[in-house]
Amino acid sequence: MCGRFAITLPPEAVRQYFAFAERPNFPARYNIAPTQPIPVVTAKEHSHGLDRHFHLVRWGLWPSFVKDPREFPLIINARAEGIAAKPSFRNALKRRRWIAIADGFYEWRKPPDGVKAAKTPFLIRRRSGEPLAFAALGETWSDPNGGEVDTACIITTRANCLMSGVHDRMPVILEPENFSAWLDCDGVSAGEAERLLEPAAEKMLELVPVSTAVNRVANDDPSLQEPLGEAIHA
Repeated sequence: MCGRFAITLPPEAVRQYFAFAERPNFPARYNIAPTQPIPVVTAKEHSHGLDRHFHLVRWGLWPSFVKDPREFPLIINARAEGIAAKPSFRNALKRRRWIAIADGFYEWRKPPDGVKAAKTPFLIRRRSGEPLAFAALGETWSDPNGGEVDTACIITTRANCLMSGVHDRMPVILEPENFSAWLDCDGVSAGEAERLLEPAAEKMLELVPVSTAVNRVANDDPSLQEPLGEAIHA
């Protein structure tokens, strides 16, 4: 699962990493929560190749068939397993594959059975300090009056060995050499793209214990990422 994440790197560093055209001044966010705006990368095919673009969209997918979002479950994550067969994701996997921009995400480890204690939050980030590229799906939902809302969800897969000590799921993290294949919905089929939905390499990430202050959505400042202990590596 991925229920909270962060994007705190300088905007220009993010732009260079993802190679999108715009120069947004997206403010640092340390505790992004569902239904809030999230930064994503999309792509359009042109005669000279694939152009990447930056957008802000709502975190929580509304498939086009939804009549009233108030009566539809909040979809912040999509399980990679069998994703092509699921009505909520099938068309987006073919036509609207996006990348959600992050540089860290949070997960909570349950206490051992029989132990009464709060869950322990961890910040998960690249050991290199580079951004994280979450595989995402997008939909533009239209209301009866013609208004449009761009929405997205993050794809998750089974946890790698490092993550499995905290949770059994993790977001799909794409490497730069796979960005074009994931974003190119005209040139790369859904089946080919689906093969990219694998757990991250074991040595890519580190787990940093952090304060339970991250539990509150209202908290959104650098103190949330201050380590409370040694980082855990594979």
